[in-house]
Amino acid sequence: MKQFVTREHEIEPVPGLPGNLPHGEEMLWQGRPCARLVARHVLKNRWIAGYFFLLAAWAILGGLHDGRPVPGIVFSVAVLTSLGAVVIGMLELFAWGVQKTTLYTITSHRVVMRFGVAFSLTFNLPFKQVTAVSRADLGDGAGNVAIRLQPGHQLSWLLQWPHVRSWRFSDPEPSLICLPDAKAACDVLALAITQDAALASGHARLSQSGTASADAPPAIAAAE
Repeated sequence: MKQFVTREHEIEPVPGLPGNLPHGEEMLWQGRPCARLVARHVLKNRWIAGYFFLLAAWAILGGLHDGRPVPGIVFSVAVLTSLGAVVIGMLELFAWGVQKTTLYTITSHRVVMRFGVAFSLTFNLPFKQVTAVSRADLGDGAGNVAIRLQPGHQLSWLLQWPHVRSWRFSDPEPSLICLPDAKAACDVLALAITQDAALASGHARLSQSGTASADAPPAIAAAE
């Protein structure tokens, strides 16, 4: 598992990569999450804002029903509104941090995920260990690209959050989250995996005089 994780690299020879690309490996795509989409779809800021709105409405209705003085009701609503604003502000700040500290890279042989608001991690996901790729649509061309790995190569769901497919705790799938151009990224990744599998298949046939067949390439799922 150590070959997958590089901790807290402060100096990157190439942005988003822990080192220079090996000879013959090419960078095909780079991107990062959109803070607005992270706040909305990952951190659920709209749901939380709605929750505080309901609390404020309940404070008003409950206060009027109980005959509380108007200044007391206004004070309760002000406290709830301020608390809600602080919470939403913290979520927006975290979403901004996710955008600024994350960089996804697709090369001709692997996916590299560099992220971490508190401390930095880099995940190297070689195509030979990828079994499937799927895209979840978030609207307006945005979305998530989930990557399913072979058994035994999965990483901790908590370690990857929020760069992981939701609700897949037992079989975590690293994800390129909240991409404004998710379809383009998924198309690049699908083509790169297919070409890498074809290249590996050709090498296998050459090394075994055409008698061996390579493993089947990963499945590329349609948008969810």
